[in-house]
Amino acid sequence: MTPLILLPGMMCDARLFAPQIKALPDAQVMAIDAYDTIEALAGDILAKAPARFALAGLSMGGIVAMEVLRQAPDRVDRIALLDTNPKAEHPTIAASREPQIAKVAVGDLIPVMRDEMKPNYLTDGPRRGAILDLCMDMAADLGPEVFIRQSRALQTRPDQQETLKNCTVPALVLCGRDDALCPVHRHTLMHELMPHSTLHIVENAGHLPTLEQPDETTAALVRWLEAP
Repeated sequence: MTPLILLPGMMCDARLFAPQIKALPDAQVMAIDAYDTIEALAGDILAKAPARFALAGLSMGGIVAMEVLRQAPDRVDRIALLDTNPKAEHPTIAASREPQIAKVAVGDLIPVMRDEMKPNYLTDGPRRGAILDLCMDMAADLGPEVFIRQSRALQTRPDQQETLKNCTVPALVLCGRDDALCPVHRHTLMHELMPHSTLHIVENAGHLPTLEQPDETTAALVRWLEAP
């Protein structure tokens, strides 16, 4: 089977994909925390990856995955883009990151995650509290330097719509119905751009369907991996 690389979202680690790793034990999660541009992050993934691989990324991980596809389309066997955004960062959003970066730089990572980011992640549901606690644990373990590098990378990320138009491999576009950060219409756009894509909307999920609706998300990934 083609190796599968999973790229987690901002301030997340392998725990974001824990249910999927249990079902797909050969999957490898690669960190995206050592550089402050999307281009450099993608280059780092390519330097460590096998010659050819399947690639799935959620949120910021999806943004890096699209750049990997742009840089080395011949090495990506198939791609799954989960709860992500193909467009460059809007100037207003880029500017709004500066106060967050300043707060985190002086020790306020946890308040920024708790008050400004965490509330946007999940839909309502019985596991919301536990998943939000896990998000806080992942962020605390990664620390402020990773938050700042990732924020800088997102501020200057390139638009990838042309990359998706040129994608010729099997693609899965998946998102939670209630994702407030990367709404459904962004995923409809990606699906329309990619000629060999499947669109899957996960009900009763927000920005993190890998944890909110793990069985359905895993099943969609398995179908994508098995597609000819």
